[in-house]
Amino acid sequence: MKISRIAQLGAVAAIAALTLAGCASNEGGGATSPSASDVPTLSGTINGSGATSQQVAVQAWTAEFQGTNPEVTVNYDPQGSGTGRESFQSGAVNFAGSDRAFKVDEITAGPFDACVAGSDIVEIPAYVSPIAIIFQIDGVDSLDLDAATIAGIFAGTITNWNDPAIAATNPDAKLPDLAITPVHRSDKSGTTGNFTDYLAANAESTWTFGSVEEWPIQGGEAAQGTSGVVNAVKGGQGTIGYADSSQATGIASVNVKVGDEFVGHSAEGAAIAVDASPFEEGRADTDLAISIDRTTTEAGAYPVVLISYLIGCAEYADADAAALVKGFFNTAISEAGQETAATNAGSAPISDALRTKAQAAVDAIK
Repeated sequence: MKISRIAQLGAVAAIAALTLAGCASNEGGGATSPSASDVPTLSGTINGSGATSQQVAVQAWTAEFQGTNPEVTVNYDPQGSGTGRESFQSGAVNFAGSDRAFKVDEITAGPFDACVAGSDIVEIPAYVSPIAIIFQIDGVDSLDLDAATIAGIFAGTITNWNDPAIAATNPDAKLPDLAITPVHRSDKSGTTGNFTDYLAANAESTWTFGSVEEWPIQGGEAAQGTSGVVNAVKGGQGTIGYADSSQATGIASVNVKVGDEFVGHSAEGAAIAVDASPFEEGRADTDLAISIDRTTTEAGAYPVVLISYLIGCAEYADADAAALVKGFFNTAISEAGQETAATNAGSAPISDALRTKAQAAVDAIK
């Protein structure tokens, strides 16, 4: 089925759905939230696995969720997007976090062992964040680079920091005669998938490897997870890598060329890029996969962005798990949940229009 363009939900219905999920106290929207004592609480344990990018946000959502439901335990193992999706498909976890949605052919092939046979899956764009391109060069705090130059650095065709392509857009920078050491993820990673998607869309003649979650070429330095990349870049000299911006605070970074401007990574820029992007066609109503417009020239947009999804079943084989996942997802997409993620992880809160669509998808979980 193609995505329904869901009409604006009534406030009463939204609050009722959240109350059933045990999370009404987390929802904003101008309505007065009931006190915790008025809200039925849930109990039990749910397990999730997946994207390292979401780790800080998941921790914040868990704290928010457990504030209303103190007898609930949420376990999240940040082993990477690919592992999260595989674990969810096998039924090893109740939900996944992934920096890309399942592809349509992957959904068709299945299986999804936690779900009732024939159930649709739920994919909620709950975490929106820029991918920072970070580097370590003594005396250089930022660089302006276009997509072709970034692609050349990571493809291994630009190998020194004083290369003319870098100097051309950074005439005032003191670029050293120093070898470039690109740092990439060693694990199957949605962050890698989003980063290479940007390169493929904007510099396909230089980056000829496509959009891939596993680093496709030899050379450079490999590191496990987001923290591994960050530590490798910070601990080196002449290093450059890519990482979710929630873990890139205080590190020198690249401003990427968008139209005629150079734009730094920010939550605001990520939100502009996402709002300029369409939903993918041919998916279930509960599957809100977004096709990111990597080539946007919208003012202020930062297209090196990832959308990380919370993924679950529309119909669970285990009704208790369904109630807990529904409650947790409600917390994540609520105004309060998005704000706490923004505060703790530096993510971009989803727009009200996107929240309306996400709420309808979460409401369908049973």
